[in-house]
Amino acid sequence: MGDISDAGVKRSLQAADFPYRSELLANLSALILLWDSPAVQGEILVKTGETLDQQSHQALRHLLAWGPMRPTALSRVLATGASHVSKIVRRLESDGLVERTTDPSDRRATLISLTEAGETAARGVYALGDRMISEVLEGWAAAEVRQYTELTERFVGDAIAAADRMLRRGLLPPEA
Repeated sequence: MGDISDAGVKRSLQAADFPYRSELLANLSALILLWDSPAVQGEILVKTGETLDQQSHQALRHLLAWGPMRPTALSRVLATGASHVSKIVRRLESDGLVERTTDPSDRRATLISLTEAGETAARGVYALGDRMISEVLEGWAAAEVRQYTELTERFVGDAIAAADRMLRRGLLPPEA
């Protein structure tokens, strides 16, 4: 793997650059950095001919997965501030992809919801992800993809359970 530049900052994508003792964690760090990079994802979208930016794609993906959200919840899942989410939502509103409605559980609050066109666009975002993973795995045998998928499902389940434990107690030092 090489380097990427994100807003003028060079970021390495080589697992060896992450000084974890765990080779697995180093490789996961490199992968997350690659796939979470707005610069890389944005450039891929431009070369794909997408008219929506990477942040709009993220918003659509989350809204399809979890349904209508308050702007504060959307800003948390997008890891950005409320003013930035307002800009994203305004762009999506002007494209007819989202709408603001009153939250039925609290009439003072607003929900951001996908329109019918927004749901179609969000499904397109997921289709792009499917194309991306297909390209990554194009040289793999079907049995390898199945085995990797099964191990990844197990890993994610264990990671979620461990995160729940860590959220309750923090990280404990290794036992002697």
